[in-house]
Amino acid sequence: MLDKLDQEIIKLLQENIPLAEHPYMILANQLGITEEELLKRLNRYKEEGILRRVAVILNHREAGFKANGMVAWLVSKDKREEVAKILARYSATTHVYQRPTYPDWPYSLFSMVHGQSQAEVEEIVQELSELTGIDDYQILYSTEELKKTSMKYFIEEQ
Repeated sequence: MLDKLDQEIIKLLQENIPLAEHPYMILANQLGITEEELLKRLNRYKEEGILRRVAVILNHREAGFKANGMVAWLVSKDKREEVAKILARYSATTHVYQRPTYPDWPYSLFSMVHGQSQAEVEEIVQELSELTGIDDYQILYSTEELKKTSMKYFIEEQ
């Protein structure tokens, strides 16, 4: 069970972490605890599976990656895990998902590919196709970004 301090730590970590030599010290000071206590709790969250990681989120559009393709792959059930691992290891791929199939949509595995152009995305997808042996796929391109935020936990109701 998360106590009030745990909730405050999680709320704080949902925001930008200071770009400083000792960011956890700054966060600990904001919380009124020591850096050691903060790090101890973060380690506990990781051990308990509450926190997967603390990571940088790159604004890919601002970094020049303007083409985004969600690739829907037609993969047999017996190959799905093997193919998913190959896709997940590839550096240009993010977000590998398994989703249900439907009579009019047989694609069960999805991966997001980012590139500086649609041509680059298509080159990457072709490489992935060759690596996985899967040649039946659809690339669904993003046309407009409508919302991009992470989930927020323990927020005050407005």
